[in-house]
Amino acid sequence: MKIGMVGLGRMGGNMTTRLLRGGHAVVGFARHREEVAAVVAHGATGAGSLEELVAQLEPPRAVWIMVPAGDPTEQTVQALAGLLQAGDAVIDGGNSNYKDTMRRAAALRARGLHFVDSGTSGGVWGLAEGYSLMIGGDRDAVERLRPIFETLAPAKDRGWGHMGPSGSGHYVKMIHNGIEYGMMQAYAEGFSVLKHKAEFGLDLAQIAEVWRTGSVVRSWLLDLTARALAENPAMEGIAPYVSDSGEGRWTVAEAIDLDVPAPVITLSLIQRLRSRDAESYADRLLAAMRNQFGGHAIKKAEG
Repeated sequence: MKIGMVGLGRMGGNMTTRLLRGGHAVVGFARHREEVAAVVAHGATGAGSLEELVAQLEPPRAVWIMVPAGDPTEQTVQALAGLLQAGDAVIDGGNSNYKDTMRRAAALRARGLHFVDSGTSGGVWGLAEGYSLMIGGDRDAVERLRPIFETLAPAKDRGWGHMGPSGSGHYVKMIHNGIEYGMMQAYAEGFSVLKHKAEFGLDLAQIAEVWRTGSVVRSWLLDLTARALAENPAMEGIAPYVSDSGEGRWTVAEAIDLDVPAPVITLSLIQRLRSRDAESYADRLLAAMRNQFGGHAIKKAEG
């Protein structure tokens, strides 16, 4: 197939390369010219604008958006809606909120356009390993785009699937990322307990390697954890600050809306927020409370 790719960063650029290796023709556009040049070097056709990208595609067109969620995606969808024709398809592979996706799908449907949401997981390893694709949208549109999904996925019959109507792909990806938060937090806490058992002098990288084979906690995430521990056992030079993409927050909000208890995911999100408070007022106040009611010593701040 021939497809347009808007957004050629770490994910979009690698996805473009994987599509090219799979025999597809790709027209790429990004705000940064060097990103366009990089995919052109791999065999893609470059475009200097969305107008130029659309002009180089034949109906029914397919344009994949791989830009940050929120306003960048909104602006891109609106711009494409004014350039595409009835029967064309827009695929959003970013981490958009599923409610935004449902709204955008309805707006494009009114113009005769298809809007497909593809929750995409795989990160920097997706180029070599393939991407997990959770797809929402009209079945006919998804079926027409099947060759694209089969190429991006780890295999034609594995790692991708049609989840349901518009919004369902991003919804499943949202929950996927919420689960990821909990798994990461559990690994981090477990290895922290091991590290603090100083009397045993435990080799954390060795333990991770042992667990990778045969253990019930083995996973690709553990594989990556083992790699990180082997490269930097003490985590030197890494600030204890953990960002979140927003999908963990949305998952927690959704659980509350549905009256579904999700304590592990919720607490893992709270821990990420906690990591950003280097000067925690709450912790200082807690220390002051203990001093007030029990006379417990207060550790003075340095400097």
